[in-house]
Amino acid sequence: MSTTWWSQLSKQEKEDQDGRASESQLCEKDQRLQKQPNDDADLSPGELTFEEDTAGGMGRHLGVTSCTLLIIGKITGTGIFSTPSSILSGVGSVGASLMLWVLGFLLSFCGLFIWLEFGTMFPRSGGEKVYLEAIYRKPKYLATIVFAANAILLGFTASGCIVFASNILVAADQPVGRWNERGIALGVMFFVTLLHGLTPKTGVLIMNLLSIIKIIILVFVVVTGWVVLSGKTSVADPYYNFRNAFAGSSTSSNDYATATFKVLFAYSGWSNVNYVMNNVRNPVRTLKISASLGLGICAVLYLLANVAYFSAATKMEIEESGVTVAALFFGNVFGSVAERALSVFIALSALGNVITSTFSASRVNQELAKEGIPLPFGNKFWASNWPTGKSPLPGLIIHLIISVIVIIAPPPNIAYPFILDVEGYPQQIINFFIVIGLFYLRWKKPDAVRPFKVWWPLAVFFLAAAAFLLIAPFLKPANGVGDTPPLPYYLYCLVGIAVMFAGVLYWSAWRIVLPKVFGYELVPRKERLDDGTVVTVFSNKKMQ
Repeated sequence: MSTTWWSQLSKQEKEDQDGRASESQLCEKDQRLQKQPNDDADLSPGELTFEEDTAGGMGRHLGVTSCTLLIIGKITGTGIFSTPSSILSGVGSVGASLMLWVLGFLLSFCGLFIWLEFGTMFPRSGGEKVYLEAIYRKPKYLATIVFAANAILLGFTASGCIVFASNILVAADQPVGRWNERGIALGVMFFVTLLHGLTPKTGVLIMNLLSIIKIIILVFVVVTGWVVLSGKTSVADPYYNFRNAFAGSSTSSNDYATATFKVLFAYSGWSNVNYVMNNVRNPVRTLKISASLGLGICAVLYLLANVAYFSAATKMEIEESGVTVAALFFGNVFGSVAERALSVFIALSALGNVITSTFSASRVNQELAKEGIPLPFGNKFWASNWPTGKSPLPGLIIHLIISVIVIIAPPPNIAYPFILDVEGYPQQIINFFIVIGLFYLRWKKPDAVRPFKVWWPLAVFFLAAAAFLLIAPFLKPANGVGDTPPLPYYLYCLVGIAVMFAGVLYWSAWRIVLPKVFGYELVPRKERLDDGTVVTVFSNKKMQ
């Protein structure tokens, strides 16, 4: 009997030890997934290994809170305060406008889940750059260069600077002129560049603080809307816009596609953490929590804020308000003094968006330079964290140059709506190929580690929407001219396509034409910079 007891005890101890060993193995596996879920060579994006790509800079210093605020700060910038008027004008009715905000919310969440699958598979900085490289491996570097053309040439934050300038001038009771608006916008762009480039920790602190302020502002708008609907303000008929809400709705596909681009622009930012994954602690876990939380908070506030806007101003007033729709809202409820005060808050919100967008854009520019794409003065400088060793000031300078050009070049009254359209179209092209790539990798690499897996019908829905948004803008709008006259209504699509085609031409010259004409081949090598950053550098080897 004692032998039986001893045998049972030994068996139990062995099972406990096996259980602890299994648990330890699972913990080690989880830790490995947090660092690099996929070590398959066929899935490795670009030339750099995971360890090489994540070397240098400030390291992993962003947690769940900072990442959530990073997303909220990017989403809630200028869109919710400035674009409801142009969306309403485009689709013709309050009901259709609200439906588009709901559609934008659904599409954004579908996109978020797709980007979560990719982001947890490849927890590196760069976002779509990384995913396109992993999917479209041949011709080599073509996907990288085409994405670079879009990210660099169209990755500006000029619209946020313009909105900041116009609202500051309104708050100061000054006329909004062509050059005083541009001068302030340029000052903002230079300030943000130096903030992130020379004092990165302070930049993150200010970024988080402004994101919290934006949440407070939107909550205040929503609560004020509830008060208006209760009939306890000076607004005579708060339900005026909700009677026959769909009266006057447009029947043009072009109008809805263009308006949807603007809605998606207002929601854009849900993928912001994907661009800075090298700076994120426990990247897989943090991305899953912060992305869903950030977009969810913004979506609820956006829908309720639109209801608030429509409760306090007539359809005609909103259509004519331009980029100051939120100021109009508070002006109708509290008077002109409150309108000027709100303009300060909107300006701060726009500033927060510029700071947040610039933070992520500079990391994308750095990742492109680290990959070895040819840039003026060589890619090593642009890939570095000069001069602090912690923040990519050269990547910020790339962003600064393009933003300055966009702020100065076009007329402001046409620039803002055209900028919204031009930024949206190439992104839909990229989205289309990303989703196609999702299904391709599911088929090609079914056993690849996927810490998050999107439900495929959501991906199909997102793909169908992307296809519609690529085709519909070429259909003639109901008014025949679009919303950026005297520019042709289809011009923004052509500009977006031209930018991406320029990337194809640049790749052809770099990889095919010049090597063939001058008789050399491109030989890659890796170098570690003084700040610890690893970059790919190409040498021209003379062919025999």
